[in-house]
Amino acid sequence: MTAPSIAAKWPTRAPYLLSVLRIVAAFLFIQFGTAKLFAFPAAIMPGGGTAPITSLPGIAGMLEAFGGLFLLVGLFTRPVAFILSGEMAVAYFLGHAPQGFWPVLNQGHPAILFCFVWLYLSAAGPGPWSLDAKRGR
Repeated sequence: MTAPSIAAKWPTRAPYLLSVLRIVAAFLFIQFGTAKLFAFPAAIMPGGGTAPITSLPGIAGMLEAFGGLFLLVGLFTRPVAFILSGEMAVAYFLGHAPQGFWPVLNQGHPAILFCFVWLYLSAAGPGPWSLDAKRGR
């Protein structure tokens, strides 16, 4: 293939790259939830261990693990992504912003990125590789 034909065909790949973005971001997101709930792949809670389910980190962990799973498979993508976008905004302003202005210093950059990726998915949808697409939604 020549460069012009690749450049011409590249925009047609956008829906599939949307699905790839959703899948990869959800896979990464789930790890934050499972680390809080099950200390897997490692404990990230202060002092190690897991978060109590009824605590704020426990509720966040449930949203991240189970909401992330819904996004991974692309089921109810728009409402789940909207809820998780809000969760990440709250996480940033409650947990990170009080530690300082700069996200790289307050460790809030993942929360900001997830917030805006989920907000985008809430508008753009899941892409063609999803259970929502299979269901015709």
